[in-house]
Amino acid sequence: MRKFLFRLLAILILLGLIGFVGFAYVGDLSPERTEQTIPTEIELK
Repeated sequence: MRKFLFRLLAILILLGLIGFVGFAYVGDLSPERTEQTIPTEIELK
């Protein structure tokens, strides 16, 4: 039973490390910011 728990813990740690490295490479998927100007007309009565 102890061998099974050790193997399970090792697999979980390995999956956590793979996920952490994957997030470090792909985690910043925010779009590039660009300035946009939209002309508007204000009607004064």
